[in-house]
Amino acid sequence: MQGKKVYHEKLFSSFQLSQRVPKENFYHRLKEVLDLSFLYSLTKPYYGSCGQKSIDPKVFYKLCLVGYLENIISDRQLIEHCSMRLDILYFLGFDIDEELPWHSTLSRTRQLFPEELFEEVFERVLQMCIEKGMVSGHTQAMDSAPVKANASMDSLELKVPAEKLEEYLRKSRYLSSPDRKSKINKASDQEKTLSASDWELNDIKSRNRNWQQTQDTRPGSRNKGAKYTSNKTHYSPTDPDARISVKPGKARKLNYHGNISVDTANHVITDAKAYHADRADSANLQDVTLRLKKRLSREGLMWRNILADAGFSSGENYDFLEKQNLVSYIPPHGTYKGGPEGFTFVKEGNYWLCPEGKKVTFRKRKLVKNSLQDHYLTKRSDCKNCPVKTQCIGKSYEKRIGITIWVEQYEHNNKRIKSRLGRIMKGKRQSTVEPVWGTLTQFTGLRKINTIGIKQANKVMQMAATAYNLKKLLRFEAKYVKTMAAAIAFYFLSVKARIKGFKASFSGENPASLKMKEPVKNARNSLFPFVVLTGT
Repeated sequence: MQGKKVYHEKLFSSFQLSQRVPKENFYHRLKEVLDLSFLYSLTKPYYGSCGQKSIDPKVFYKLCLVGYLENIISDRQLIEHCSMRLDILYFLGFDIDEELPWHSTLSRTRQLFPEELFEEVFERVLQMCIEKGMVSGHTQAMDSAPVKANASMDSLELKVPAEKLEEYLRKSRYLSSPDRKSKINKASDQEKTLSASDWELNDIKSRNRNWQQTQDTRPGSRNKGAKYTSNKTHYSPTDPDARISVKPGKARKLNYHGNISVDTANHVITDAKAYHADRADSANLQDVTLRLKKRLSREGLMWRNILADAGFSSGENYDFLEKQNLVSYIPPHGTYKGGPEGFTFVKEGNYWLCPEGKKVTFRKRKLVKNSLQDHYLTKRSDCKNCPVKTQCIGKSYEKRIGITIWVEQYEHNNKRIKSRLGRIMKGKRQSTVEPVWGTLTQFTGLRKINTIGIKQANKVMQMAATAYNLKKLLRFEAKYVKTMAAAIAFYFLSVKARIKGFKASFSGENPASLKMKEPVKNARNSLFPFVVLTGT
């Protein structure tokens, strides 16, 4: 017989979310694992003793966390999404007839709480991963990528004094669109002031001339924000902390610089922080290393190897990592070529010996592009009648050698990179941290910073990393593998239990009354320290 469903709305009904949401559901399991009760004591100083009650700090953080778990970066869209999901309502502690907080409450509360609070939650989740055996700490992979800021290139304004820039930028294609101007200028006086030197302004002038000639071949040349601009001469009044940056094959945009560190054992994020986009990767390495080393040592983990790409390469960083007792597997950047071909360095006399046997002696040490270099010169008389002068120095009068003072550190690192272990470490880095970045940007709400300011960007980085680690935590399953030491220990404990039973029989006691299986069971349980945890 054919059935037909007719809907009749009940006046009264019995409904419980705990019965409707399956125990295998992600948010059901997450609610049992994640305890955020410590937020009450941490956020108490930011509230007064009178007035209306605020949003529950636990509810606020869970709502923000759901946004990154569901890849939603809009607060308004997040509230609409949560109100339609029974499992999320159960996770938040709301019933189906309770109204969720207003979306603007999330924005105001996010600005109220400091970034240290979000870092505290991140570290507690990381500690949960460590306790479950997901983090080895031995090898850490670092990487960084630009993350789009919540500001438009069309809102950029010139730094003052504008009169001085007029002669350099008169022929520039850049024109601020009046309809995209910022309503409120949030930049400080220092950020509005021109700090570029004359040679930097001349460099910008030549770049503008080159940009006008090759603009049609550049990525995103038809976009309004594709016109050439510089952090030396322009700033964003909407988000003064955002910086202009460009990625190969992409258009110029206002970005932040996101940096993460990932443990290579099970791809757990151990550090996440946002920096200004005009900083090089190498400038952030030391700050990340000190913070991460302190965090791992606090959890009792020993950090030994650091993996990164050539963007983190510099002689200062190699020397710093050696002093920190860390083994670096960081390929050198393209500007490092070592010494000149065919020349031999004599360390005792601090000079170079050319193929013709002439000395290239040390003259001075100077700063070149924020890097210290040792400069060596030959005598003009030595090169005057040299048979290979044209091939060696061309039309110059003497041979000049400028080389970084960190040559030994470069050579030690390069030797490790070219070894078999170095090639393995390169593949490990590519298969570890780069997929994590892809997951964060595509599936964990980090495709754009939806807040204003570097401190708010740090909160976004911490929240996205926390959501990622929670996903890894709930999916992780441990395998218990008995080692040879565990088998030996189990054998001796079993023998000890048998001897105890024999002594009882000679004393007249009934061995059965001693429950002979209990000592063996206790012996098996005592093997836990000898068990190795490996993740799938």
